[in-house]
Amino acid sequence: MTRVAAIDCGTNSIRLLVADVRPDTGELVDLDRRMRIVRLGQGVDRTGRLAPEALARTFEACREYAAVIREHGAERVLFVATSASRDAENRDEFVRGVLDILGVEPEVITGDQEAEFSFDGATKELPGRDSCLVVDIGGGSTEFVVGDDRVRAARSVDIGCVRLTERHLVRDGVMSDPPTEAEIAAMRADIEAALDLAELTVPLREPRTLVGLAGSVTTVAGIALGLRAYDSTAIHRSRVSRARVAEITRHLLAATHDERAAIPVMHPGRVDVIGAGALILLTVMERAGADEVVVSEHDILDGIAWRAALGGA
Repeated sequence: MTRVAAIDCGTNSIRLLVADVRPDTGELVDLDRRMRIVRLGQGVDRTGRLAPEALARTFEACREYAAVIREHGAERVLFVATSASRDAENRDEFVRGVLDILGVEPEVITGDQEAEFSFDGATKELPGRDSCLVVDIGGGSTEFVVGDDRVRAARSVDIGCVRLTERHLVRDGVMSDPPTEAEIAAMRADIEAALDLAELTVPLREPRTLVGLAGSVTTVAGIALGLRAYDSTAIHRSRVSRARVAEITRHLLAATHDERAAIPVMHPGRVDVIGAGALILLTVMERAGADEVVVSEHDILDGIAWRAALGGA
């Protein structure tokens, strides 16, 4: 076994997985898995730069993770940065900070690489890896991957729960609560346009199984299951019908901030962006003709761990 540390730094959250990995057998044993909402992508869609306060939150989480990595004695560390750091003019400042704290330089990966990592993480444990469409809904981008025992097509598009919320629901620093019908329609139009773009590369309607990843999807699943607290074991590999996703999406988009915050499975960092995330999931299901989504708690983070065990990005 190889002990690795995988870090996934996205637009909304930064996550750590320390695991023992045996690539020859497909075995991955979690030792520590944690997440912090840091909103690295705060304002990036508008300003093109990483905000100082967002960098400070991210570096604070990195210092916490560095201590965990030392405690477990990971042999290899792979830090992957995704949408927000790809888009930012001042990403060199981010790279230097991570290198100083963790001793490794972040790999700022492309959307296509992000999609491949997500597919590997989500599907390695699926029996037969039959034809799947894997959808990873992030804060700044969404990745679409079609494959079976290998990736056959992948595309990343610039729609995510944070990006859509900031673009359509925030005016002069004030968020619509709840959003208007016109704002919801504008978000949906953005999503539909992004799906048109994704479909130029990825056959969204072809696969038999839709697998959904990341916090927007798992939160919707937790609501669908009626959980009294977030339970990753119950959520992993659960199935949620399109009709139920539609019902939950309508509820989230009609709810106020306080009503969303009171939902038992809701992470505080997702309260303001979950409506947009749920709408992305619903629109994808409609476009793909998927009657249900298989929800996975294994995602890009697990894919990064596999890649770390094999020697890097």
